[in-house]
Amino acid sequence: MKIAVCVSHVPDTATRVSVGADGKTIDTNGVTYVVNPYDEFAIEEALKTKEALGGEVVAISMGSDASKETIRKALAMGVDSGVLLKTDEQKDSLAVAKVLAEEIKNQGAEIVFFGKQSVDYDNQIVGQLTAELLGYSSITVVVDFKIEGDKVIAEREIEGGKEVVEASFPVVITAQKGLNEPRYASLKGIMAAKRKTIEEKEPTLAENVVEVIRMKKPAPKQPGKIIGTDATAAAELVRLLREEAKVI
Repeated sequence: MKIAVCVSHVPDTATRVSVGADGKTIDTNGVTYVVNPYDEFAIEEALKTKEALGGEVVAISMGSDASKETIRKALAMGVDSGVLLKTDEQKDSLAVAKVLAEEIKNQGAEIVFFGKQSVDYDNQIVGQLTAELLGYSSITVVVDFKIEGDKVIAEREIEGGKEVVEASFPVVITAQKGLNEPRYASLKGIMAAKRKTIEEKEPTLAENVVEVIRMKKPAPKQPGKIIGTDATAAAELVRLLREEAKVI
């Protein structure tokens, strides 16, 4: 069985990000990049599926040369090979999905794992778009996953609860935190990753349908205030909510 896992190279959530001089992209100076955290759950589930069913896992990433670092992390965890769809251009979710769908089709993957979203743009839609373009079944925000015969059974989070979904192959799964506990790359795995192949391809890029007009940081939070410590503060609180916050 051919299993694909799509991974993103994103700024570390602990990194202080600034808007670049063009006002449309982030300033990459001093920014630390990591494997998208949700993609680590996708990688682990792809490896567990291979261990249970056999086959081969390929990690696919779209981006610049820097994205090789993320692919290497996946290889060190146990993924068999990697593909870098190389571009320095910033592409929207639909354009990315079109490129990924074409490569997944070329790979002939029957199961495709994504993280539920990337932590840079947080669109939470690339997995679903890719599935639609491929004509694959799709189950999102998955917290439990198993294969029984020729079908997939997954538990996914919904507002206020969870639901169990069945789907047939081929299928796209987007992984949520809690699906598994991602393994650490061992020293043996890190050394083996250096010998594994990362194939570079120059994809045919689709035009963006979304244009970034401007990026800006959110306004700083207003300082808090203590208006009292007992019931006598209630009247003042109501006044402030009505006259200053204007929420009542």
